[in-house]
Amino acid sequence: MNNKKFAAIMLSLMLMLTVVLSGCAKKQEPKEAMSTAAKNAMSMTSYEMKSSFVIEDLQMKMAATEGDPTVDQAVTMLKNAELTLTGIHQAEPQQQTEMQMGINLKGDMAMTFNIDMVMTKEKIYVKIPSIPMLPFPEDVVGKYLVLDMKELAEEAGETFNPETLDAEKSQKFATEVLDALISEYDQTKYFKEVATKDAKLPEGVEAKQVVQFFVTNDSLKEALDIFVNKAAPKIVDIMAKDEYREMLGLTKEDIEQAKEEVKSVDQGEFKQDLEEMQKYLKINTFNINTAIDKKDFPAYQDLVMNVDFNDPDTKDTVKLAIKGSTQYSKINEKQTFKIGIPKDADVITMEQFQESMGQMGAY
Repeated sequence: MNNKKFAAIMLSLMLMLTVVLSGCAKKQEPKEAMSTAAKNAMSMTSYEMKSSFVIEDLQMKMAATEGDPTVDQAVTMLKNAELTLTGIHQAEPQQQTEMQMGINLKGDMAMTFNIDMVMTKEKIYVKIPSIPMLPFPEDVVGKYLVLDMKELAEEAGETFNPETLDAEKSQKFATEVLDALISEYDQTKYFKEVATKDAKLPEGVEAKQVVQFFVTNDSLKEALDIFVNKAAPKIVDIMAKDEYREMLGLTKEDIEQAKEEVKSVDQGEFKQDLEEMQKYLKINTFNINTAIDKKDFPAYQDLVMNVDFNDPDTKDTVKLAIKGSTQYSKINEKQTFKIGIPKDADVITMEQFQESMGQMGAY
């Protein structure tokens, strides 16, 4: 092979590689990118995830509850309250999901506790936590309460439907619903690109693109109109699919009723309600950012919401600010479970749990 032929081949290979690499990293229009990521989420058969949800601000001034110490205490406890969720999911060779939910409450009655859960196709295991306000008998704390969904259904005279615990199918349902929602909203009004350097992504998240879905105070009325009159009928049609209807435990009659309710919305009354709503609801911020990785998976999402409710008649006011996020990693990789299926020695049945609680109440 002469040098010219070799150079031509190498140049061709370099051009092909450039095309392939540029295709992998190609950015899409914001709405299209979010839709693609939603569809690709359906192929996530395994992953690690961690989520957090924080109430950053909560203020209430209501005539009906003013001066009520119980309400004041509850508001103080919920303000800055944080809910965290970490989990591992794997669909094959057998479906298994484990999660740890952490709850952190503030105020005079501040407390923190965790609840571990393991889910399979037919069973749910819940580790009984130690909670100061809700003391459980010592012999059950730390044990896993097993809920055999098949047995519980039979005891209730029903037939157990394993579809209800099918995590993969639930994921596909949620993705189809999200895609149906996205398709109805105009790109220029509700979507925009966010520079990855400005997106405040957590360490470990490598995004080729960050897309934001947002609703402002000016677009709220239209956004709700789109949801009720365009997106909701599509969502009901998705629910009507046999695979999802059975998973949701709905009958065909339930679906027909839902379809009828969606069709029979009184448009005049609905538009009047929207006008009324604008008098007391103000959206300061409502953003959902989605970080899309190089394989077009939604590797990270965060939500920021800040709203004010002001009733012009009663002068009642509520201010609520929340922030939430979910991060996925090890997508479609082999997972290593940290809890695993609890051993028999660490498991108690509902009957044993109720018996122990009954004995505690006798003292």
